[in-house]
Amino acid sequence: QVHLAESGGGLVQPGGSLRLSCAASGRTFSNYAMGWFRQAPGKEREFVAAIRLSDRNTFYATFVKGRFTISRDNTKNTQYLQMNSLKPEDTALYYCALLEGSPIASSMRDDSRYDYWGQGTQVTVSS
Repeated sequence: QVHLAESGGGLVQPGGSLRLSCAASGRTFSNYAMGWFRQAPGKEREFVAAIRLSDRNTFYATFVKGRFTISRDNTKNTQYLQMNSLKPEDTALYYCALLEGSPIASSMRDDSRYDYWGQGTQVTVSS
């Protein structure tokens, strides 16, 4: 079993920054991808960003490209989502997730492909 724990959410003003963390524990994998998704009230969960361990390639949703950066610290078994230039429409519950194997890009954008999920951390962007 894998346990994912997100942290770092909070209230921030428009234009501000936050860094989300996702610490993984439990079973280990030789290859996997880590992703971030978000869900705003009344909306479906949507893909934000992902990183593939096998080649360290990163993938982003169009609406966050240039503002958000996904990274991973293997020594700490933790992934991060640095969010800059935040907008009110970024307000959502942010989840991290793990997908076993070395998936193609389209799979990493599909939340139904992920095997493990965290509980989520709330991000609110408001003045």
